[in-house]
Amino acid sequence: MRYSFALSCRLTLLACLSLMAAALPAQADICPAPGEWYQPGGERLDSTALFGELAERDVVLLGEQHDRMDHHRWQLHTLAGLHAQRPDMVIGLEMLPREAQPALDAWVAGELDEAEFLAASNWRSAWGFDPALYLPILHFARLHRVPLKAINVTPELRGRLAGEGWEAVPDAERFGISPPAEALPAYRERLAEVYAQHPGAGDEVGLERFVAAQLVWDRAMAAGLAEATAEGALAVGLIGQGHLQYEHGVPHQLDDLGLEAHATLLPWAVEEECVAPPAGLAHAVFALAATPAEALPPMQLGVYIVPHEDGIEVHGILDGSVAERAGLEEGDIILRAAGEALGRPADLTRLVQRQPPGTLLPLEVRRNGEEREILARFPPRTGE
Repeated sequence: MRYSFALSCRLTLLACLSLMAAALPAQADICPAPGEWYQPGGERLDSTALFGELAERDVVLLGEQHDRMDHHRWQLHTLAGLHAQRPDMVIGLEMLPREAQPALDAWVAGELDEAEFLAASNWRSAWGFDPALYLPILHFARLHRVPLKAINVTPELRGRLAGEGWEAVPDAERFGISPPAEALPAYRERLAEVYAQHPGAGDEVGLERFVAAQLVWDRAMAAGLAEATAEGALAVGLIGQGHLQYEHGVPHQLDDLGLEAHATLLPWAVEEECVAPPAGLAHAVFALAATPAEALPPMQLGVYIVPHEDGIEVHGILDGSVAERAGLEEGDIILRAAGEALGRPADLTRLVQRQPPGTLLPLEVRRNGEEREILARFPPRTGE
């Protein structure tokens, strides 16, 4: 998400001067060079000075596109640099809800192997993205005994808070998370654009619920990071970049919690056509070379789905999608896929993404009280 918004400087004068001193002369119209740090707006940064300045923060936020391996490699290397400056580090993970904290503690302590950790944390259902993307970071934390902290909440709790309101959910059931600050106008505008792209996007009431759910998400992660700093540790959050850009999302909620000594770092892809990172995007960006050998994207069913007590419910279908061709309809309840019972949307996402091209995925569906089998036919890759 690249959109312009003026970023107000929330740093102390000393921190601002420190970053200015770290800037090296560069022409704003020169493409960022892979392997270099930049201040959005054009200035190249000296990495030693930058990391020295970051070490004085309470929170550092590392953005990502969840399915990009190069983003996770960059996160790992950045974590190593920060750890060299601040060994008293805690790594906050968007990927897991607070219920997974015992599994994270056991992993860092060396009590679980990979398979046991993935099962104990309920990783595949909670997150849905391939754990191989994150395992190098998890092993880094384990090797250095860096605490890992689950900073998310379950979709069920997010839905309750967004739908029923904060007063309807007891403090203990929401882990002491306080109500969020209102969305900044530019953030709300961006969320409205995202909502409009969802299949089955509804009226203003639906938009308000969508914005409320996003704010719950942001506030939960900000609160988790704030808790991680309680004993003076540097909290480093691994979070989707849409929650971080332009100081919206999580940074805005950190400010509201009184934790203003934070900095957002983002990866920036250097493409053939030069696009420099816009001013205010983040505290600093790291230029990554384009990766032409990216893995082929996983299969997609083309549905908008939400949890249902008996499985998952179809709320929208993309035109021309596998779901549309298979005959799925809005309101269908998908009970099983490939014989596996579905407890939450991530279960179906995982099965679909593992589906080989050119194959069939049997779906057991309830429609108007009657159960039927629908075969989702995934097309072969182009050229196969």
